[in-house]
Amino acid sequence: MANQTNDRETDVKLARHPASEPYEQFARWYAEAQAKEPNDPNAMALATVGPDGMPSVRMVLLKDYDQRGFVFYTNYESRKGTQILGSMKAAICLHWKSLHRQVRVEGAVERVTDAEADAYFHSRHKSSQIGAWASKQSRPLESRFELEKRVAQFTAKYAIGEVPRPAYWSGFRILPRRIEFWEDRPFRLHDRMVYSAAPSAKGEGGWTSEKLYP
Repeated sequence: MANQTNDRETDVKLARHPASEPYEQFARWYAEAQAKEPNDPNAMALATVGPDGMPSVRMVLLKDYDQRGFVFYTNYESRKGTQILGSMKAAICLHWKSLHRQVRVEGAVERVTDAEADAYFHSRHKSSQIGAWASKQSRPLESRFELEKRVAQFTAKYAIGEVPRPAYWSGFRILPRRIEFWEDRPFRLHDRMVYSAAPSAKGEGGWTSEKLYP
């Protein structure tokens, strides 16, 4: 119990001394989540909006991040794919329950390059590659047998050699305009720090930060 208390005190101390820019702060928290969060530290809720203005949210996996943004992969013909392609905007939320923390990101979206998509696709297990071909993601499915039949068909088709990446399967990169870090504190007096993108007159990107009331 003493070690848990000391760890928690260290967490609070870090929350009181945030990094000067959001990617450094995210790297700190993400590294700790990877070490301590028991299940899927890269799981995140992805929010999109349809053409009728109705929001939609689902869980996806963060596959990469750097100074450019946060990357995940999907079927571009899925519901989330078509909604993103229609607006080129999205939001994500990573919630690490065991650490009492969450990170929220909002921004524009761009497609990853073909080279990036190819590299990630070919890093996946072959069965997952086959699944990308077999699944008509988000479209009506008559029965489980229909899906299993398609899996068998593509397994036979690509039994030998490399499985090519489907043209409709690729990735998106969220280009943050706003990143908020939230950490639980007693009596709901939580710590909240928000970083907002602030392009300069020269067109160079930068960040402003401020604390928020809980």
